[in-house]
Amino acid sequence: MSTHDAHLLIVDDDERIRGLLKKFLMRSGFLVTAARDAAHARRVLAGLDFDLIVMDVMMPGEDGVSLTRSLRETMTTPILLLTAKGETEDRIAGFEAGADDYLPKPFEPKELLLRVNAILRRMPDTVAQEAAPKVLHLGTIRYDIERGEMWQGDELIRLTGTESQLMKIFSAQPGEPVSRTKLVEDLGRDRGQAQERAVDVQITRLRRKIEPNPKQPQYLQTVRGAGYMLAPD
Repeated sequence: MSTHDAHLLIVDDDERIRGLLKKFLMRSGFLVTAARDAAHARRVLAGLDFDLIVMDVMMPGEDGVSLTRSLRETMTTPILLLTAKGETEDRIAGFEAGADDYLPKPFEPKELLLRVNAILRRMPDTVAQEAAPKVLHLGTIRYDIERGEMWQGDELIRLTGTESQLMKIFSAQPGEPVSRTKLVEDLGRDRGQAQERAVDVQITRLRRKIEPNPKQPQYLQTVRGAGYMLAPD
C-alpha cells in the first residue's frame, strides 16, 4: 500500500500532540483525520474507513486499550497504540486487546513513521483482499481471517493475544515462509535470539491447537532456513 493512498485516524486527548502528529504525518504523505477521545473516534469510524488507527492509551473516559478491544469485535483495521507506559504487562495488554504495534512515549517522529509504514506494508492491497479467501481451512479447523476467529465445528478455539497475532501474520501470506526475525519484529518484540526462541515456543503452542499431530506439523510448517509457513488446504 502506498503511503499517499493511506488514510490514518489519530486519536489523542492532548490537543498539542494531536496537532503535531497530524501535521507531521500529513507532511509525510498521509491523509489524516484526528479525534479527541474514544467517543469522538467512534463517531468518525461510523462514517469513514481508515487504513490505520494511531491511538493514545491514556485518555479520559474510555481508554485506548478498551477501545481497541471493542473495535476488534467488528473491524480488522490495524491499530498502533501510543502510551507513556512502557512496562511489559502494559504492552501485553495492548496486544491481547488486538493492537498491531505499540510505541512508548516519548518517541522520535521518525520511529513513528517507520512503524506506520511497516504496518501498512504488511497490509495486502485492496484488489488482493477482494480476491483472497475470507476463511482458511486447516483440516477440520477453519480460520475466519476478517474476524480473527478459529473454529472447529461449532466450537470456538480460544487463542491468546500472541497466537491471534501470529495467525494474522501467517494468514496475510499463506504459502509463504515468514522468518523468525520478521515474526519477532511484527509481534513488536525486541530483536535477539531470546525473542526468537520465545517465538518458537508460541509456534509450538499454536500447533497444539491446529495440528492433528503437533510433532509432525502439516499446516504450520517449518521451512528449513526460511522460518515458518502456514499451509492451508
